[in-house]
Amino acid sequence: VEGHTVRVYDKYEERYRKPSQQVEYRFGDFGNRGLLSEALAGIDTVFHLISTSLPKTSNDDPSYDVQSNVIETLFMLEKCVELDVKKVVFISSGGTVYGRPLQLPIDEHSSTDPECSYGITKLTIEKYLALFHRLHGLDYVIVRPSNPYGSRQNPNGIQGAIPVFLGKVAQGEPIEIWGDGTVIRDYIYIEDLVEGICQVAFYRGAEKIFNIGYGKGYSLNELVRFMEEVTGSTSQVNYLEGRNFDIPEIVLDISRANRELGWIPLMGIGAGIRETWDFVRGLYV
Repeated sequence: VEGHTVRVYDKYEERYRKPSQQVEYRFGDFGNRGLLSEALAGIDTVFHLISTSLPKTSNDDPSYDVQSNVIETLFMLEKCVELDVKKVVFISSGGTVYGRPLQLPIDEHSSTDPECSYGITKLTIEKYLALFHRLHGLDYVIVRPSNPYGSRQNPNGIQGAIPVFLGKVAQGEPIEIWGDGTVIRDYIYIEDLVEGICQVAFYRGAEKIFNIGYGKGYSLNELVRFMEEVTGSTSQVNYLEGRNFDIPEIVLDISRANRELGWIPLMGIGAGIRETWDFVRGLYV
């Protein structure tokens, strides 16, 4: 944001973009408490996006998930109090914290029954933020994003259906889908998500939790059809056995963000896939 000094603490440099001259970078593990403490010094607002696990793998080692995410976040919050940080903006999860929805779209008052360790740790951190606010006056706000996608997302990773599928298309490889492709998710273009997070950071109202998503869902099969239209090529799709933690449909109600922040997502799914395809295709030229 214009007029603000930005410091980034990350494990390593960004893969697809050179470091910005306007940003101060510090590199280290979340569990390196000395380096983390130094990075927090002199900061007014902390954006907490670090997670050491993924929904897919978090159930494999729940104790690691708790130790590396919950315990280290507690240390970070204690340091924030000690160093007089004014506000923490926590990027939670707009899918896993809710579990199987009782109604759609899912609003911020919906029940929270996570079905994977990833969602449980995110929800636990949310509760500790509220506790630190009551005990120490540390201000906070929680963003529950839907599935972000867009340029500079790794097409060779294991998370992010849109860039991963497009990476397969670019390399002429078959797309792999868990289940029959009818799983529906809410996909938000990264620039819209970042705009929502920035607006939340300067929000001074009473609400503490915001869904930030597109507000409409698309199935994996629909994504494939959009990609065929954008890329002009038809890909082979291999359907694999479904996963028990994949909830059939998750779509976020984003009316609170619209009402309180005046925020709406601007990038439609077709245009967003086109932008992402331009990035992914450029990696393989």
